[in-house]
Amino acid sequence: MRAGRSVAQLAGAGLAAGVVAAAIGAIPVGGAGMAIMAATDELQPVELKEPPLAEKSTVLDASGKPIAQFYEVYREIVPLADVAETMKQAIVAIEDFRFYEHGAIDFQGMARALAKNLSAGGVSEGGSTITQQYVKQVLLTTARTKQEKAKALETSYARKLNELRHAMSVEQKYTKDQILEKYLNIAYFGAGANGVEAAAKRFFGVPAAKLTLAQAATLAGAVQSPSNTDPSVSKAHRARLLERRNIVLDRMAGLGRISKEDAAAAKAKKLGYKGVPLPGGCESSRYAYFCMYVRNEILNDPSFGKTRTARKQFLERGGLTIRTTLDRGMQAAADRAIKKRVYAGDNPVAAQALVQPGTGKIKAMAASREYGTGKNQMSYNLVADVAHGGGTGFQPGSTYKTFTLVAALQQGMRVNDGMTVGAGYRAPGYATFKNCKGGNVGDPTHTVTNDEGSGGYKTLQTGTWGSVNTFFLELEQRVGLCETVKTAKALGSKRADGKPLGEYQTFTLGINESDPVTVAASYAALGARGRYCAPMAITAITDRDGKKTAYEPTCRQAIDPEVADATAHVLSGVFTKGTMRGVGGIGRPAAGKTGTTDDYAAAWFAGFTPDLASAVSIGDPRGAQRYKLTGVTIGGRYYGLVAGATIAGPIWQETMTQALKDVPRTPFTPLNTARFGGGAPPPSSEDEQDTPSEDEQRQDPPGEEETQR
Repeated sequence: MRAGRSVAQLAGAGLAAGVVAAAIGAIPVGGAGMAIMAATDELQPVELKEPPLAEKSTVLDASGKPIAQFYEVYREIVPLADVAETMKQAIVAIEDFRFYEHGAIDFQGMARALAKNLSAGGVSEGGSTITQQYVKQVLLTTARTKQEKAKALETSYARKLNELRHAMSVEQKYTKDQILEKYLNIAYFGAGANGVEAAAKRFFGVPAAKLTLAQAATLAGAVQSPSNTDPSVSKAHRARLLERRNIVLDRMAGLGRISKEDAAAAKAKKLGYKGVPLPGGCESSRYAYFCMYVRNEILNDPSFGKTRTARKQFLERGGLTIRTTLDRGMQAAADRAIKKRVYAGDNPVAAQALVQPGTGKIKAMAASREYGTGKNQMSYNLVADVAHGGGTGFQPGSTYKTFTLVAALQQGMRVNDGMTVGAGYRAPGYATFKNCKGGNVGDPTHTVTNDEGSGGYKTLQTGTWGSVNTFFLELEQRVGLCETVKTAKALGSKRADGKPLGEYQTFTLGINESDPVTVAASYAALGARGRYCAPMAITAITDRDGKKTAYEPTCRQAIDPEVADATAHVLSGVFTKGTMRGVGGIGRPAAGKTGTTDDYAAAWFAGFTPDLASAVSIGDPRGAQRYKLTGVTIGGRYYGLVAGATIAGPIWQETMTQALKDVPRTPFTPLNTARFGGGAPPPSSEDEQDTPSEDEQRQDPPGEEETQR
């Protein structure tokens, strides 16, 4: 009982002096002290809940090389074996030199701290063990509210008692080395670095395994008051950190862990803080637009968490390794082709996506401006839709004529079937076009014209090669607006803003704003013989425990394979007889379609091979309808007007040539001539030889009154 009263008196004295932490620590562990604890109900081990530490997630390209990181706090967890021995010695020497000798509570250390605190009339020495510090860090990092964080840091009998209970449990559960490993991984060192690995890289640009004596002593000194010695803040902070480093070195020498000569040599060195930039999110990645796409893939998918908040935590705290589809070589090809022709300082922007037919794998996402908030940067994803961090996109123009062509072939038309069209088109009546709900959307009051007034007899081939507006309005009238819309949807077409596709008579002229990823995926389906695969960026995710989840393409047969073959047959002529003949092909079988919108508001080119598809868009993000692509300087060159083959086409051509240089040629499946060959002969061969032109104007969607009609 005397011993119990003695402990109580010490505790009472400590409380009176305001040194609760040291007073609680005056209860010994082992021998008589353990007996006292066993008799004290309040000091029983209480299990510590240790949820996984927040750890950065790493994004890898298709070959396994890192391209980006996501994190709530910058931390890389490493085993104790990957920490330099001198670092272990330094942290133990300065924080708890008897760590390997005492239990959960260091009685000698606490008694020493109590004596100092009593004589000082306040708390001048804490006396906490590394185990207790680990417990405190766990309680702090798991706190989610300001109140919980304040409770984890408060100076009170209740907090200290709770900490001791948990420390006893931790000591029973783990070995000393395991505890030290956990402490080194959870401790905050300052400058935004959590854990010894992150700190070593942030402070000195080396992994924890490569820390020198002076560097290790610096980090060991930083943990006591990281905000006060944060070297990234000021010269005064660095001076305080240098002072702390030298204290650690003296301590290590005094304990015999290093020689006095080694301590002196280390103290003679400069601080050596490098301030290696913190690895940022997408904004600091060379592949920012692709990174944004990956991030939003996870944030939008309920399979990664019931709420967006849960999914964000999964991404930023989960320590994931995310394998993606990005091909660095193809990305470099797209970057070079774009930056050669469109400068970051130009008002119009160019964006491009590369998608693999048959899988939907996004191989590259490039743009003429970098992602960011600075000058000549973009604050949203130029290459993708709103759901993936993008904007509302640009009208794809005549790239949408391909869907009408497909619909016509599906209905049995042959490649040389055609009709005579005029230089202008006006719907015969309001009921000429009906949307998929049966509503009348024809507009007999508006005339759609061709760019150069060309008309005459056009076939599926010549009408496509010349991109003749009046032909495609007549063709859409024949096959049906709803059938054209259904075909577009089957091939993955959608608006960039997520709204339903506008179903108007000018649908075939590309009035629905879209994004390069979506358009490229649609054209990739044609390269895969009608098999549409949803765009995918993630192929596998490995969690912190090494459990790997692989993801397969999501595909479906959207159109008849032979219809896709016939479409490729027609579109391949765009390079030799159509709107791209002035640019040329890519030295292998390829097919594609130019797209220029009304009054040159935007310009596109979308094309494919059996191995790769790509779509390029150009428009002014300030407002394409207000800032047209006429009388503009792009890439240091003045253009009176910009059509699909002017800049987008050459970007596509150069990108695809370089991206596929090491990929064996794959031919298209030949046209089934028995099914699609031939067709009704033209009324005269003269009309058939009209010079193709980029006839790609479009009518704006009707207003409310026109829609109701």
